Amino acid sequence: MSIETRTPKPVDAERKLPAPLVNPENQAFFDATARGTLLVGTCHACGELHYYPRALCPYCFSDRTEWIAAKGTGTIYSYSTLHRGVPVPYTIAYVTLDEGITMMTNLVDFAPGSLRIGQSVRVLFRETEGGIKVPVFTPV
Repeated sequence: MSIETRTPKPVDAERKLPAPLVNPENQAFFDATARGTLLVGTCHACGELHYYPRALCPYCFSDRTEWIAAKGTGTIYSYSTLHRGVPVPYTIAYVTLDEGITMMTNLVDFAPGSLRIGQSVRVLFRETEGGIKVPVFTPV
C-alpha cells in the first residue's frame, strides 16, 4: 500500500492582499516598500520610534518626525490564523521588530502549525491588488 505524502501549501498561498490607502502623509513609506525597505518613524521631540506610517508622533503629537530604515527582522509577539468566513485562510500577527516597536502585519510562507510565539521572522514585500507593495513577515 502506498501512502501519498504532500507538502502542505502555505496558509496564505492564494490570498490577495487589499491595497492600502496611500496619501501624502504615508507616501514616503510606500515609496520605500516599493524599493524593498521597511521604514519606521522616529520623533525628534520625544525620541520614540513608531509604526504605523504617520506624520505626527503618536506619543507626544510632535510633527518633528522622520523616517528611518528598520532592519526588517523581529520576533512573533502574537498571531491568529483566520480560517472561517474568509475565502483563503491567512495569519495576522503582532511582530516586535529588533528596534523594539511592535507592528501588526501578515505572516506568510509557512507550513500550517509551524508558527511559535517568539519565533524569529524577517520582512518580505508583497504586491497588493492595487500594485502597491506592503511589508509582511515570514519565519527565518
